[in-house]
Amino acid sequence: MLEKIPRVIGDMLRYARAGEMKIAYFLDPFDDAPESLTVSSADFQDGGRLQATFTADGEGKSPSLSWSGAPAGTAEVVLIVEDPDAPTPDPLVHAIAWSLPAEGSLEAGAISTDEVQTGKNAYLRTDYLPPDPPTGHGPHRYEFQFFALSEPLALTGTPGRKAVLKAMEGKVTAKGRITGIYERA
Repeated sequence: MLEKIPRVIGDMLRYARAGEMKIAYFLDPFDDAPESLTVSSADFQDGGRLQATFTADGEGKSPSLSWSGAPAGTAEVVLIVEDPDAPTPDPLVHAIAWSLPAEGSLEAGAISTDEVQTGKNAYLRTDYLPPDPPTGHGPHRYEFQFFALSEPLALTGTPGRKAVLKAMEGKVTAKGRITGIYERA
């Protein structure tokens, strides 16, 4: 969708970005959680480029993800995917998933299946919102953030970022992340 925005607009907005410190990982309730979760992907290296198949320029499916290292007694793990480089006041939410096991993996495309309990992304949908940065806006970081929780979230329906973050307060025992980069030149 954003590939249709003229490059001149992307160039003008190049320095308009939400900012990394606004992603869930760095917010006050979770900032002090130990970074002891190990997160990886068979589809990209941390800080590496996302292949087009995982973006709006390709199939738009979510990449494979694996996590481990949750503390003993972890009740569940939450995944929040955000773009801190979006030209928006807050990071753009690409996916929210919860009730994930303490250690596990998601195959490519799994976030958009019925097997994963999801919340609302920035477009108010419950599937994976593939990276779709404006042409000429520069590289965007896609932060795949995992949070180990001491107790399950008490959520109903399909909550968005605000409700999920509120429900996580006081329950995060560990965190970890992996960053994928994508740019539409």
